[in-house]
Amino acid sequence: MRKIVFSQIAVFVALFMLALALAVGTTASLLGTLPLGDFRGVALTLAAIILLYAYALLLYRLFLRVFPLREGEIPPRSGQEFVYHVYLLFYLLLFYPVMRGGFMPVPLMRPFYQALGAKLGANTYSSGIILDPPFVSIGHDSIVGQYALLVPHVIEGEKLAHARISVGSHVTIGAHAVILSGVSIGDGAIVATGAVVAKGTRIGAREVWGGVPARLLRKAG
Repeated sequence: MRKIVFSQIAVFVALFMLALALAVGTTASLLGTLPLGDFRGVALTLAAIILLYAYALLLYRLFLRVFPLREGEIPPRSGQEFVYHVYLLFYLLLFYPVMRGGFMPVPLMRPFYQALGAKLGANTYSSGIILDPPFVSIGHDSIVGQYALLVPHVIEGEKLAHARISVGSHVTIGAHAVILSGVSIGDGAIVATGAVVAKGTRIGAREVWGGVPARLLRKAG
């Protein structure tokens, strides 16, 4: 695990404070004069939190548009490492608690992951956790089961890298399964509950994989 330095923290704090200021200002201008009665404080606080996340998502996307985080290995003390650590602070402090909390309904997690950069086809949903959404693409009519985990990054000592996870259409990823970096899954495939799919594995169309580490069990019927 590499150290996050002060300059990276300062950039994140500046972006967060900008999002906070915009959220408070927007809340005050839109709702400040409304007669909200006894629940005024609760309503204003809730609106400010929702707007804070909306502005934080916008600033996060703008930051990555200007300073893209690329697939591949991230050299120490490089520009990509700086971008990654700012990106990581957004996740650790703002976005990951939403992913992990389980309080947001699954249909709402779809636009949330899309806002974070995941490519999700029509009628595809996740009740698991998609880490590093910019490096995850899933086709249409696929499902990621409860508490499944998609992990496009590699952290091994000083090594830090991202490798895209590509999932086809009509794919089922079972509950508590783990899909590691660089995995590709073909159309109609099934990953069994609790399976751990090793880095760089290629799962063919309509194959059923399971176990730890996952292996081919059979072809789907």
